[in-house]
Amino acid sequence: MGEVKEVKKSPKLKRRVSLFALTVYGVGNILGAGIYALIGEVVGKTGNISWLAFLLASITGALTGLSYAELSAMYPKSAAEFVYTEEAFKKRNLSFLLGWIIIFSGILSAATVALAFGGYLSELIGISLPIFTIIFAIFLVLLLSLVNLIGIKTSTRTNIIFTLIEASGLIIIIILSFFGQQEPNYFLLPSGSSFVVIFSAVALIFFAYIGFEDIANIAEEVKEPQKNVPKAIVYSIIITTIIYCFTAIAVVKILPYNLIEGSDAPLKDVATEILGPGGGILMSSIALFATANTVLIMLIVTSRMMYGMARDKALPESLSRISPKYRTPIIAVLLTAGFTLIPIFFGDISLIAHATVFGVLINFFLVNISLIVLRRKKPDLERPFELKPSYKGVPIIALLGSIICIALLFTFDWLIILIQVIIVLIGIGVFYAMRSKIETKSIKKIN
Repeated sequence: MGEVKEVKKSPKLKRRVSLFALTVYGVGNILGAGIYALIGEVVGKTGNISWLAFLLASITGALTGLSYAELSAMYPKSAAEFVYTEEAFKKRNLSFLLGWIIIFSGILSAATVALAFGGYLSELIGISLPIFTIIFAIFLVLLLSLVNLIGIKTSTRTNIIFTLIEASGLIIIIILSFFGQQEPNYFLLPSGSSFVVIFSAVALIFFAYIGFEDIANIAEEVKEPQKNVPKAIVYSIIITTIIYCFTAIAVVKILPYNLIEGSDAPLKDVATEILGPGGGILMSSIALFATANTVLIMLIVTSRMMYGMARDKALPESLSRISPKYRTPIIAVLLTAGFTLIPIFFGDISLIAHATVFGVLINFFLVNISLIVLRRKKPDLERPFELKPSYKGVPIIALLGSIICIALLFTFDWLIILIQVIIVLIGIGVFYAMRSKIETKSIKKIN
């Protein structure tokens, strides 16, 4: 008798992330590093009523966030957006391009924020040479890639610590506002402005809410994902909205909006006003954790997108290899780290990184449309979390979200649009160049 060979199963990602850890992960990604610089520009546009602009922006972001909540409960998979468009449209080139844009966005965002970390650290220790900014950025990416490789449990624990420190910076500003010398009119606009500026600021602030979508991309490592992923998306948006609005109120209570407007480090200036130079050093130190946290999350999300697409044969299969020891996508993690290091050497890629935000809006538009299409094509599919109301099977929230995403695309400069077009064209070239190693036609069902 011949021997029966034992079939060795490939290791899978391990479900280790709780609802609490997932919510903190979302909060940390939404807060990110942007608010530490963004608040100055927003207050400059909207004056003391900036809190209202943040509130409106959160509602705008929540429209797409709720679409993610329904879809993530239906398909709790890595490479979330790729899966949604694949299921809705059955067009592999479209879902590949969306995944490509997200991977490209993640790599450039991680590199850009790593350079910001290097800049903060150089300033803190008194070294102004640009080469040290690059060295510190490279060190951060390598260190956090190691954390990403070791496992999602280590990554989420690191994220929780960094998020608590990151959020503490904003909470400190809120607490300090109780000692502010002025009681401003919180409905006061800058001189000569009208309420129209609030809506123009919403497009700017909207990008401060980007991050909730990344919760869906680690769904395969979440406990009870059908319940916990939608909850974490909703909770993280609510928590960050409260923090943002109170921060916007606090800064104008401490400093007049016209003094905050021109600052490169507005929260540092606000803290210095109350606590002196020590307050500025404290906020700069917290900004290190904010930037590091954003880089960590971008590395996690990008590697999971690569892994998910490779698992579904849209990228070379080797990228779906799981480490038996750490239960993480080892090749995807290492490749993400390598690709992130490359743009760091250019020193300043802010223009290209901003162009990737244009890609995020394309992503959001397609996610909303995917939900609408799936409601029409698969009305009987089980939906653990379902958006209401609907009109003739069309979810109103998803429809509004898609309209707003398209409208925001028209707020970009032509150069930004051109860069994104180049990114898409490169993606098309890569797709057809890899034809021998991937599936170029949509598979019948994503397992």
